[in-house]
Amino acid sequence: MRQPGDRAPAPGSLALVQNLLNTAEIAAGRDRLRTIAELTAFASAHGSPGLTFTDSDVTETRRFREALRDACRGHAGSPLPAASAAALRYTLATSPLLLTIDGSGSARAVPAAGLGGSAALIATVAAAIVDAATTGTWLRLKACAAHRCQWVYYDHSPGGRSRWCTMSICGSRAKMRAYRAGRATRSV
Repeated sequence: MRQPGDRAPAPGSLALVQNLLNTAEIAAGRDRLRTIAELTAFASAHGSPGLTFTDSDVTETRRFREALRDACRGHAGSPLPAASAAALRYTLATSPLLLTIDGSGSARAVPAAGLGGSAALIATVAAAIVDAATTGTWLRLKACAAHRCQWVYYDHSPGGRSRWCTMSICGSRAKMRAYRAGRATRSV
């Protein structure tokens, strides 16, 4: 999977979320979740072997992925569209989590028993998000602010204010466009 620049992947279980979101490479026009076989392969490669999927599971997972990408765009400063917020509410409601407490008293969210297909995969992703939210890492998973890119990266910068997947490509392009626009305005 492409990893722009020198960015390290997201830590811990948040890597699952990042990998799901980056199954769509917007800049390249590629989507690695178009078929049941591709979704099955993704689930197996990311700790959920044995799940079976239907065409509607593929559609639901892709819809969830894109709404979740919009949430990660929000981490970089873009507002979350109402349609994406509604899609996330609906999808997460059909993929319930349970709170478990282990022998040491540690609590964590896990997918509810009996889930199958996209509901099981989405609940696993949701549990990873809950874990990341409790450790303070969730807001650092961002989608590149460049509309043509939207690659999801983990912001390791000290201030957590990065907006682009890589400064050398998307950041430079955005700054050059802003410079040219400002220059055009000044010359009028």
